Amino acid sequence: MTTASRSRSRVRTGSRRSPTDAALIVRRLTTHRDGWAPLVRFDPKQRWYTLLETAADHQAWLLTWLPGQSTDLHDHGGSAGAFTVVAGVLTEWAAGFGRCGPSRPETAETHAGGRVRSFGPAHVHRIGNTGTTPAVSIHVYTPALEFMRRYVVDPRAGLVEVGREQAGVDW
Repeated sequence: MTTASRSRSRVRTGSRRSPTDAALIVRRLTTHRDGWAPLVRFDPKQRWYTLLETAADHQAWLLTWLPGQSTDLHDHGGSAGAFTVVAGVLTEWAAGFGRCGPSRPETAETHAGGRVRSFGPAHVHRIGNTGTTPAVSIHVYTPALEFMRRYVVDPRAGLVEVGREQAGVDW
């Protein structure tokens, strides 16, 4: 994540919910629009985000994306999660590469209309707004994020870690 809008406490106890549980939290948050809609902001320089909720077993984030804004290829530091797009359209490119080399090509999937996408702790992907209108999404991670690893794809070696961002330090 690249821009923090506010600082809120982070709790990491090691407790974990399933990706299905994360999806249920995402659905709960999306139904309470008055809790997150007033927080929506857009930054023309980079995608914007804020922490919505922190509990012993999860974290929820609100992200906004102007056209052309995206993430690098990354994981969630061993956390499982789920997300949904509550406004606009986002594209997710899931890495089909294992740490020991290519296993299948990268796949692209469009997300819109409140469909929830859940994933396990080993999921590696990138997300971007390739459309022409702003997008807003809600993301839940379980347990709370401690770090995220950044990757590039090497044709021979598969995923190669090129960086690590620490929660509370880099975002």
